[in-house]
Amino acid sequence: MKIKVIIHEAEEGGYWAEVPSIPGCATQGETFEELLQNLYEAIEGCLSVDIESIDITDKDRIMEIAI
Repeated sequence: MKIKVIIHEAEEGGYWAEVPSIPGCATQGETFEELLQNLYEAIEGCLSVDIESIDITDKDRIMEIAI
């Protein structure tokens, strides 16, 4: 899966990035390498959902799909 991100130079130094396809998913880093590492963690965290906190009935199905 490929996800587009927008990388900005922070005014105070370093970088910050946002993921337009995942509202609210953003992170920062002092170096570009740190930003990339933080981006992977932020995207993984934003895409992780605890399905136990969602009301699921007997008529509902849980599926995993690859995108």
